[in-house]
Amino acid sequence: MEKESRRGLLKGGATVAAAAAGATLAVQAAAAQPKMEKHSPYPPPNPPPAGPPMFSRAVQYGNMLFLAGVGYHKPGTIEDHTKGVLDEIKKNLEDAGSSLTKCLKVSVFLADLKDYDRMNAVYRTYDWGNPPPVRTTTAAAGVPGNSLIEIDVIAYI
Repeated sequence: MEKESRRGLLKGGATVAAAAAGATLAVQAAAAQPKMEKHSPYPPPNPPPAGPPMFSRAVQYGNMLFLAGVGYHKPGTIEDHTKGVLDEIKKNLEDAGSSLTKCLKVSVFLADLKDYDRMNAVYRTYDWGNPPPVRTTTAAAGVPGNSLIEIDVIAYI
């Protein structure tokens, strides 16, 4: 009986030692990971606006990139506005080290939902990769700056 209780203690001790070693390795692995910090890949405007900034053009967190809504603030059709917005988004993504093919989520805000099919005709001409990103399209009253469309994206770098 004494041998069996020693054997049980040894087995239990080995299990505790293995668990402790595993926990130590997990802590060391977590400490070796780079710290995730939120930052903007774009320099602040020069001169900076008066008062605290209202929003960033883009924020990067690890390898994730969150791009603020982009509108088109010139006269034109929904096709003109969609092309202008998508060209600007493409440029902003590339400037930050990403691309349209790395987009995970696209949010489209239309001033008038009747423009949905015409917007889609332009949207389809861009290479979004395979599979394409998930997308939400919403009719939004009062898209800022008289833009007919505003789009924001989440991508990875």
